[in-house]
Amino acid sequence: MKQLQFHFDTNRPIYVQLVAQLELYIISGALPPGERIPSVRDLAVMAKVNPNTMQRALTELEERKLIFTERTNGKYVNSSPEAIQQNRQKYACQRIREFTAEMTRLGFKPQEVIKMLKKEGKV
Repeated sequence: MKQLQFHFDTNRPIYVQLVAQLELYIISGALPPGERIPSVRDLAVMAKVNPNTMQRALTELEERKLIFTERTNGKYVNSSPEAIQQNRQKYACQRIREFTAEMTRLGFKPQEVIKMLKKEGKV
């Protein structure tokens, strides 16, 4: 069984953080397409959360088409590269929006941010 690590903060609901962390495992390939994921109970133990909270997170991932359930066989990562890529793109765009919003709050203009990224070798 694959051992997953979970880290939580007190600023957001646990299930939201579970969704985000599991989503990142999937879109990064740490949980590869088609792989059977641990049971709800096993995941809850790994994350040290209530199984109901974990089930809520998994339901959200299923609604996003990142995982699917095979009756009596468990839950699996979606094996469709398109579904994974679509969610990966959506995730990246959200991180970019958060980053640019933070830079704007700090008073940076877009061109300044681009210049800094180039200087850091990130563009």
